Amino acid sequence: MQPSNQVSQTVSTPAKKSHRLGTAVALAILVLLAAAIAYHVMHRKPPRMHRTAQVVSAASATLGDMPVTLSELGTVTPIATVMVQPELSGYLMNVAYKEGEDVEKGQLLVQIDPRPYLIDKQQAEAQLAKDQATLSQARSDLARYSELNDRKSIAQQTFVDEQFTVRQDEAAVKADLASIAQYDLDLTYCHVTSPISGRVGLRLVDAGNYVTASSSTGVAVVTQMKPTTVEFTVPQDSLGQVSERMQAGAKLPVTVSDSNNNKPIATGTLYALSNQVATSTGTVTLRAMFDNQDEKLYPNEFVNVKLLVDVLHQAVLVPTAAVQTGAPGSYVYLVNADNTVSVHKVTPGPTNGPYTAILSGLAQGDKVVTDGMDRLSDGADVRIAGAGKGDEGDADDAAPASAAHAHHRHEHHRDDSKTAS
Repeated sequence: MQPSNQVSQTVSTPAKKSHRLGTAVALAILVLLAAAIAYHVMHRKPPRMHRTAQVVSAASATLGDMPVTLSELGTVTPIATVMVQPELSGYLMNVAYKEGEDVEKGQLLVQIDPRPYLIDKQQAEAQLAKDQATLSQARSDLARYSELNDRKSIAQQTFVDEQFTVRQDEAAVKADLASIAQYDLDLTYCHVTSPISGRVGLRLVDAGNYVTASSSTGVAVVTQMKPTTVEFTVPQDSLGQVSERMQAGAKLPVTVSDSNNNKPIATGTLYALSNQVATSTGTVTLRAMFDNQDEKLYPNEFVNVKLLVDVLHQAVLVPTAAVQTGAPGSYVYLVNADNTVSVHKVTPGPTNGPYTAILSGLAQGDKVVTDGMDRLSDGADVRIAGAGKGDEGDADDAAPASAAHAHHRHEHHRDDSKTAS
């Protein structure tokens, strides 16, 4: 029995050693494999990404004239608006105007009852006749007293008193004449006329109303329609350029559009500047004159005003859509020769809507992106819309070129057909 046990122990010991060795080798292999995977992950290079060119629209900067304008809100302000008030009191006998009609200067508007003033005038004329008779008698007495005084037949004081009497009677006659003149003026005031030519407003009084000189409503309102003016304000920063141009004798044109700014309705000329700046708004009021023969400008109407201050000649112009604003300030995406774009800072100037003048930062012929810049960045690859790969021209230039090429092929085909026939 003992030999058998020894044999089994001898056989089992190598088997255990062999099993342990296999396990160790497997673990070593797993460790090496994990280390290799970790090394590969940590030191592998990122995959190369192929950049796709973004399709954009572009335009070249050109030279042209750019008007320098100020766009503001304005109000049509008549040259004269008069509330016609009576100069005296009385009952209205007649209202001679019609609502909303055009009247001329001196045209009758209303008639006040003149009879009380006629009676006052007649009384003044009667008093004048009495005082003139008294004056004539006093002068006759003075002439007689003068002869007696020369002969020393009367006292000196009597002669002097008669002289004073004549002067008093002369003064009374002058007072009577003044009263008659006043009543004549009152009779004139009974005919209330228009002080200006213009358009009368809505009816304020009716025949039979009693009016007074202290009436606050008046009897009519007359507004001058033509010519007329438009008042508007500009920022004080723009005042210097406007004032300089006016002092140089320039007649600055002003264009007025309706409240919706849809279309121009009148053109005029700037003629007046206010004498002070409004401290609450930092603006100054300007006034422009308009002929307004067609009466398209109505009093107190709100309008849009464009004042042409100056014109920049041979300015660098780009589409307004190309000018962006961001962290760098004002900039454009400049298309480079290698079909990449770069952020390019510019100094924009005045604009007329579709185009903007660039005061600095661009030159004639520089190509800028006008559309498709939402996902652009500095150095991005671009492809001009409508242009083939490698074509650096504008999309606008490519279309005429393609049309010309197609026309050439058509003519060449016609020539080949003739030859074959």
